[in-house]
Amino acid sequence: MTFSITARCPDTGAFGVAISSSSIAVASRCAWAGPMGIVTTQNVTNPALGPAGLALLRQGLGAGSVLDTLLPGDPGPEWRQVAVIDSYAQVAVRSGDRAFKESSVTFGTGFVAMGNLLSSPAVTEAMASAFENLRKADLADRLMRALEAGLEAGGETLPVHSAGIQICHGFDWPEVNLRVDWDDAPIARLRKIWTRFRPQRSVFIAWAQQPWLASSDG
Repeated sequence: MTFSITARCPDTGAFGVAISSSSIAVASRCAWAGPMGIVTTQNVTNPALGPAGLALLRQGLGAGSVLDTLLPGDPGPEWRQVAVIDSYAQVAVRSGDRAFKESSVTFGTGFVAMGNLLSSPAVTEAMASAFENLRKADLADRLMRALEAGLEAGGETLPVHSAGIQICHGFDWPEVNLRVDWDDAPIARLRKIWTRFRPQRSVFIAWAQQPWLASSDG
C-alpha cells in the first residue's frame, strides 16, 4: 500500500525519503532519517525497525549488517519491505515473500525506490529515472519529483491519501519533515507545502545554531 524513494545525496551527505500511501499518516510510521543513515520500513509496517536501525547505524554498522541484525528479531520479516542506507551510500533492501503484489524494488547508486500494491513495476522504475535525471538538484527536490513520477506512472492500485518527505543532514533532528496525513491528492498537497517551506529552511537551521539572529517576533 506504499511507494517510496530513499536516498543519500552524494554531494552533501544528507539522507532523505519521500513516501506515499493509500493508508493514513504513512510518513509517521515508515520514514526514519538520522545523521548516520536512513531506514524506510513499509508493507504491514513495523515502526520499531526505524529507531532500532538508526541506533545500529550510529554504532557504526553498515547497511547490510543493520538489515541482518534487524530482521531476525522481527515477528514477521516476510511481510516487510525495508531499506537501509548508510554513510558510505551502501544500500541494503529486503522485500519479503509476503509483501503485497505487485511489489517492486529499483536500485541506483545511493538510492532505492520500492513499493507494494503497485499498478506495475514501472512505478519504481519511473521514480528511479526521475531521481537520476535531476542529479544536480537539491535532494528534497529530487525526492519530490521522484514521488510525483511514481504517481504519474500509475502509483498504487488504490487511491493514495497520505505522503511525506524527510531530510536529515548532520543534526539529530530532520531539517525537513513535512507530512500530509490525509488528503485526496496528498502528493500535490505535499508539493505545495514544500514550496512554502523551502525558502524558510535555512532560516530555521540558523535559528537552531544562532538564535540571536532571529527577530523578536520570530
